[in-house]
Amino acid sequence: MKLPKGATVAVADGEKLRLFRNGGDEGALALSALPDPAIGGGNAGSGSRHQSSSANHDHGQSAEDGYAAGTAAFLNRQVMDKKIDALVVIAAPRTLGELRKHYHKQLEGVLLRELAKDLTGHSLNEISTAVEHA
Repeated sequence: MKLPKGATVAVADGEKLRLFRNGGDEGALALSALPDPAIGGGNAGSGSRHQSSSANHDHGQSAEDGYAAGTAAFLNRQVMDKKIDALVVIAAPRTLGELRKHYHKQLEGVLLRELAKDLTGHSLNEISTAVEHA
């Protein structure tokens, strides 16, 4: 995939968001890491009730979904504040589904591509390769 200079690549899962910016032009991808943003997620389950282990699994999924919603809110703000004008989102499949529920129309307008892959723990080279082959 050819990525315009200045485009942002967001790599997310239910616990982490990593951001990269393309410093190269469309013919030569040159991603560099940006500082990891602080993302607020939902705090479902902050009560003190005892829950079974199967309910705890649901709480974990709720926390991941809340983090994905927080990630979408952060990206929406960045787009609306004109800090992102071209975006590629790479996210674990379930996280990507949750992100999509919260995209603002303006974000959808700058979204170049989505990749349903969990690459948050991967190297910059692996992420660059995934973008190039998208």
